[in-house]
Amino acid sequence: MIKENVIKVQNQIQEACYHTGRKPEEVTLVAVTKLAPLEAIQEAIDAGIINIAENRVQEAEKKFPPLLIKNPQVRSHIIGHLQTNKAKDAIKVCFLVQSVDSLKLADEIEKQAAKSEKAVEVLVQFNTACEEQKHGAEPQEALSLIESISQLSHVQIKGLMCMAPYIKDQGIIRKAFSDLRGIRDQIRQRFAGHARVETGILSMGMSGDYKIAIEEGSTMVRVGSAIFKEVMQSV
Repeated sequence: MIKENVIKVQNQIQEACYHTGRKPEEVTLVAVTKLAPLEAIQEAIDAGIINIAENRVQEAEKKFPPLLIKNPQVRSHIIGHLQTNKAKDAIKVCFLVQSVDSLKLADEIEKQAAKSEKAVEVLVQFNTACEEQKHGAEPQEALSLIESISQLSHVQIKGLMCMAPYIKDQGIIRKAFSDLRGIRDQIRQRFAGHARVETGILSMGMSGDYKIAIEEGSTMVRVGSAIFKEVMQSV
């Protein structure tokens, strides 16, 4: 069933891309493994998934090491809110930290990365949903925040991330995505050619709204329940 779910999501990504005149290879599918057991994640990897993500560092520490040993081609992500005291653990098991939402967190990642002389790839998360319960930097602070993070020598900005509000109004969902695209465009213009600022990744869209996100320019979708719904229900 996992394989069929992966194929279905991939087909829907292709359809959304064709609908907007984009190439399917422009969109990276990240399987969110929250509540999924290791055997189900391995089945998804066997079906072609090469990017996996967890919301919590504790779960990433349990799941990712054995999976990465067995599947060295796989890239691991952390997508949930990351507390500064978990930054050290996160960068040990994750290739990409998608939820950098403050200079304080970026500074801590820099501090921990410097100890091992490694560069950490990150996405900067913005709260384009404008919801108090959502994490993410304020959109109006985008340029100043990127400017500050860009000065950290061990942090490599690869793009941006956001979460849409959990509502049925597609217009509001679409605006959250288009606003992030607008922020990306501002950053791209301001920091063109900067060695540590890239804007190629727009991580937006989850199981319930990734097709809308693709229509609004997403290059990375985070899909969990649409892939693992059967095993998540049984956990």
